[in-house]
Amino acid sequence: MSVYPPIEGSEVFIARRRRLMAALGELPVALFAGDPSPRNYAANVHPYRAHSHFLYLTGTAWPGAVLLGEGDEWEIFATPPAPDDALWLGASATWDTLAAAIGVQAIRPLAELADAIVAHGGAAALATLPAIHPRSRAQQAALFARPWGLHDESLHGAVPLSEPDSALAEAMISVRLSHDAAALAHIRGAIQITHRGHLAGMALTSPGRRECEVRAAIEREFTAHGAVPAYGSIVSVAGEILHNEHSHQHMRAGDLLLVDAGAELHGWASDVTRTWPVSGKFSPTQRAMYDIVLQANIDAIDQVRPGVRYRDVHLQACRTLTRGLVDEGILRGDIDNLVERGAHALFFPHGVGHLLGLDVHDMEDLGDRAGYGPGRVRSQQFGLGYLRLDRDLAVDMVVTIEPGFYLVPAILQDPSLCGPFDRDGTLQRERLAAFADVRGIRIEDDVRCTSGAPEVLSAEIPKAAQAVMDCVSA
Repeated sequence: MSVYPPIEGSEVFIARRRRLMAALGELPVALFAGDPSPRNYAANVHPYRAHSHFLYLTGTAWPGAVLLGEGDEWEIFATPPAPDDALWLGASATWDTLAAAIGVQAIRPLAELADAIVAHGGAAALATLPAIHPRSRAQQAALFARPWGLHDESLHGAVPLSEPDSALAEAMISVRLSHDAAALAHIRGAIQITHRGHLAGMALTSPGRRECEVRAAIEREFTAHGAVPAYGSIVSVAGEILHNEHSHQHMRAGDLLLVDAGAELHGWASDVTRTWPVSGKFSPTQRAMYDIVLQANIDAIDQVRPGVRYRDVHLQACRTLTRGLVDEGILRGDIDNLVERGAHALFFPHGVGHLLGLDVHDMEDLGDRAGYGPGRVRSQQFGLGYLRLDRDLAVDMVVTIEPGFYLVPAILQDPSLCGPFDRDGTLQRERLAAFADVRGIRIEDDVRCTSGAPEVLSAEIPKAAQAVMDCVSA
C-alpha cells in the first residue's frame, strides 16, 4: 500500500502527542497502526483502516507501522518498501517526507523495533494498547508478553491492562474526549458529505424500488466526495431491526424507510439517521409517532451542555417519548414512574447515543473505560443497560442523539419484559395495534457540546416531517 503524508500540518500531531504526554507523564509509548485483514486469502484484503489511536497521533494510514516515543522524541518503525512495490502499488512518499509531515524525528525499519524498545527501558516499562488486527496483536504479544485475549475489546467492561497500559488508556481517553480544531473540521466535512448522501437517498426513494438502490445512491455521494461509509449503512423498511445488515427488499407504498448512514473522511466519522415515508407522505399514525420521536430528539439535544451527565440526556429523551406514548394512549401512568420502571424501553431499548470521533462509537475498543466515567457502571435495567456513554459532557465533545420508537417482536412477545406492564394495564395493546404501520423510527443527529447552546452539526439534513416529505421523490 502506498503511504501518503497526512492532510494536516505536522504541528497538529506534535500538539496531540504533547497533550498525551502531559496527561500520561514520562512513560514511553508504542502504538500499532495494524495490518490489512484478508477477506478469503492473503492477497485479497478488506480496505485498510489504521487503528484510531495511531491515526490520531500521526494522521497516516500505514499498514504494519509502529509509533514509539516519549516526550518530544518520537519515531515510526515500518517495513521498508519492496523493490517491486512501485510496480503494484504506485509511488509512495519517501520516509524523510513522511517524517517531516508527521513531525517525528525518524522513520526506521521495523526490524529495529525490538532494540529500540530495550533502549526505552524494555517492554515492562513501556505503555501500549491492544491492537485490533490479529497480526499486530501477535506482534504485540511477542514483544510485550501482555496477557490479552482475543475479545478484550468487549463493550461491557474495561479491557484488562497492565499498569502502564492502563495509564496510557486513561491518558488517551482524556485527550480524545474533546476534539481539537483539525478534528472538528474533518467531522464537519464528513457530515457535509453525509448530507449529500441522505438527500440523494430521499430523492431516489419510491414504491417498487429496492432498499439497495437507495443505499447505492447514498454511498455514491460518499465515494464521489472522497469519503467511505463510516460503518455498514442501514437502509431498511424493517426499521425495528436495530442493526439491520440487509437492503434487499422492495419498498412499498405505506412503508417507512429507516436510513442510518454516515460518511468517514480522513478517518473521522459522522453518524446520522433519518426516517422517511416511501410514498412521500406519512400516514396519520406514522406522523404522530414521528413527531414524538422528533420531539425526543430536540429535547435531548437541548440538554447537551458542559457538566451535564449524558445519562440525564438519555433520560430526557425517555421522558419525552413516554409522554408522547401516554398522550397516544399506548402507555398509562405517571411519566416519571413509567421511566423509572423502564416502560419506555419496550419501544426504545437502546441508549440515546455515544461519543463520535475517529471511531463512529469513539474509543469503544477500550470498552466501558472510555464511555463510562470513573465510578460509573452499566445499569442492570433492560434498556438503560445498553447506554454506551455515561460521562459528564465537556466543551468540544461530539455525541450522537438518536432516540427511536420500534415495534420489536422479540420484545413485545417476551413475557419477562412485557408481563409486568400487561398485568397492571400500563401497556395498552389494543391502542398499540393502531400503530402497526410504524415498524421503526429513529432520528439521529451529531451534536457538539459548546460553552453555551449545543451545536447540531447535522442540522442541515432535513428532519422536520414536512421537510422530509418534500425531499422524497414520490
